[in-house]
Amino acid sequence: MGTRPLLNRRLAGMGTTIFAEMSALATATGSINLGQGFPDTDGPRSIAEAAADAVLGGRGNQYPPGPGIPELRQAVADHQQHFYGLEYDPDTEVLVTAGATEAIAAALLALLEPGDEVIAFEPFYDSYAACIAMAGATRVPLTLRQPDFRPDLDELRALVTPRTRLILLNTPHNPTGTVLHPDELRTIAQLAVEHDLLVITDEVYEHLVFATGHHPIAALPGMRERTVSISSAGKTFSFTGWKVGWVTATAPLVAAVRTAKQYLTYVSAGPFQYAVAQALRLPDSYFDTLRADLLRKRDLLCEGLTDAGFQVFRPEGTYFITTDITPLGEKDGLAFCRALPERCGVVAIPNSVFYDDIEAGRPLVRFTFCKQDDVLNEAVARLRRL
Repeated sequence: MGTRPLLNRRLAGMGTTIFAEMSALATATGSINLGQGFPDTDGPRSIAEAAADAVLGGRGNQYPPGPGIPELRQAVADHQQHFYGLEYDPDTEVLVTAGATEAIAAALLALLEPGDEVIAFEPFYDSYAACIAMAGATRVPLTLRQPDFRPDLDELRALVTPRTRLILLNTPHNPTGTVLHPDELRTIAQLAVEHDLLVITDEVYEHLVFATGHHPIAALPGMRERTVSISSAGKTFSFTGWKVGWVTATAPLVAAVRTAKQYLTYVSAGPFQYAVAQALRLPDSYFDTLRADLLRKRDLLCEGLTDAGFQVFRPEGTYFITTDITPLGEKDGLAFCRALPERCGVVAIPNSVFYDDIEAGRPLVRFTFCKQDDVLNEAVARLRRL
């Protein structure tokens, strides 16, 4: 094959995702998996039945419409209006995708040119780095640092250059659990308007905010026309395997994202789209109960990790807890996580894989709490052996 590398140089160093590695390690060792963020119980039975009814009724078993079925696009538009007062045309301003991950990929591939710069808050979800690289653009990290993991907005302003094309936000933020507050969002919005920047915002944890509430940046002055908002059903309804996500934006932005998306999966998850349309119309009590249950689980695991000797950073949102392993006499989160299954039968994720600034993330480890109480209690009991 000669000396030329087989892997595209833009993806050099990416390799297998840490989620695949650690989940495989959990399976091989029979460990409790508090690494990859998926619940260990299914979502509402009525929604699962809606998916089964769609399959058996022949709805969605063939290719659905390219933008997504009309019922789901209308439900997404109604959701945005109900919770945030944002008005979107379901025919031209909503696009259904194969999960939020495809939405992010399609948006970045559609909106970036080689040489563009993307400001993203690190630690960042690993697909951000891969998709920016595939677009030929350059990621410019703004590091969120412990103990509060809040963005330095003066530093953000200093990072903007003539090559900056867009800001990539994730709020609530994975893995730190930071939720951007309204004053921070206003400053970011003013910066985007001042420099004519686009904003892509990953809001998949929008209903998992424990105190302040979720505030979409698209609702701020001057932002609707420059913001691509992304969310999905997986985290909110505990059906992560269905991979149903969506984009809301102005018609020109949606058309651009759809141009790239149609050459990725074209369409997906036909019967599940009908079920998600029904899920988005669940009463507000569903979302309130979900949030309260996860808050209780957050506190359970936070207290257990503290008792086990970790320094714990209590998250404002998501279902992840970031910890510092330094009080345990450890320094390297990656080595710690690789050894943890053999040491006590628990799997976690090293935060350093989400950083360009490896040293900033080296002692940090992420645990998920979207598990049943008995699983969390057993994991805590095992971690106390450290």
